[in-house]
Amino acid sequence: MSDINATSICESARSDSPKHLLNRRSESPQRPSKIARTDDLSDGEQQDSVASKTMTQNPRVQRYLVAVEYIGTRFSGSQQQLNCRTVVGALQDAGVHALSNVCHVDVERISKRKPGEVLPPHEPAVVRRAVNHFLQKNEGDVMVIDVRCVPPDFHARYKARERTYFYRLLSGPEPLSSFEKDRAWHVPEDLDLLAMQKACRVLVGCHDFSSFRAAGCQAKSPIRTLDELCVSEVLPTPYFPSITERVQNNFTEENPLACSNNAEVPDSPSTANHDRLDGFNGAGLGFGVRRRHRCFVVTARARSFLYHQVRLLVGVIKCVGTGDLTVSDVERILNAKTVTAASPMAPACGLYLGNVNYDLP
Repeated sequence: MSDINATSICESARSDSPKHLLNRRSESPQRPSKIARTDDLSDGEQQDSVASKTMTQNPRVQRYLVAVEYIGTRFSGSQQQLNCRTVVGALQDAGVHALSNVCHVDVERISKRKPGEVLPPHEPAVVRRAVNHFLQKNEGDVMVIDVRCVPPDFHARYKARERTYFYRLLSGPEPLSSFEKDRAWHVPEDLDLLAMQKACRVLVGCHDFSSFRAAGCQAKSPIRTLDELCVSEVLPTPYFPSITERVQNNFTEENPLACSNNAEVPDSPSTANHDRLDGFNGAGLGFGVRRRHRCFVVTARARSFLYHQVRLLVGVIKCVGTGDLTVSDVERILNAKTVTAASPMAPACGLYLGNVNYDLP
């Protein structure tokens, strides 16, 4: 894709920590020298006004909306550093991951054979394949998952209608598996799922979230509306079926390729469920079989979030799960309207930007 000239790469759709596809500043004169952190997205008219100032004025340039996934472990924060891979453009915590973060990029396709000749824009699929080809030559922890052509005034951050974050917690005394390192918050204590769910019901909705707003937040207002805040228990990953589950599936699906000569039909359909729990309490484990952790996922969905809001919320929810706080304490912290009342912030390693929704043209 050497005939593609990216004239500007704008900030991502993430409201509290934008990420760029490339770890360098664009030389385009249209790009501002510094991008201010914009946590406050409540004023739609103001957002559109700011977006219009950054739109390309070159009719030969195609703007693409680009969705990327990445593992944040190897990124060293937001400040540009020598010999370090960083997220440049706005605050980005080292270790935060994304299942789908979004940015927009302006591309002018110039002919390699005839310098100065502008060619028709590439199809989105071509852009995706070409960018991924070069990305996979490096660390392989960043990948473009979707590309779409959008109008020149479409702004990845200001046009976002909703963002969804996930936070993973692994509960249990055993050390984390190598496969889970830097992918979740390890909590050695048992977590009370019902208590955590009750705490979420206190926090969901429209509130003054000053108690969940980190120092340095530049949002004009601490008022935010959490459309969803919940905790679910899921199977830990990577998950592989036990022998009981394999036998159950083979007989249920009448798999002609089942190859175990001594397989027996389980006594009841619920046997597999009991077997899953065996790994949590250590029952029935043979030599070399790791005890599984209980895996909990906190889901937070809203139009926008305050700086570090999700991690501060998870910190409080976790303390409710361990019994260090009660649901009444959560109400007290929320009403205190000061971050000093909140529990310690959850680490970055368990946080994932899950999805950004748009009203796409």
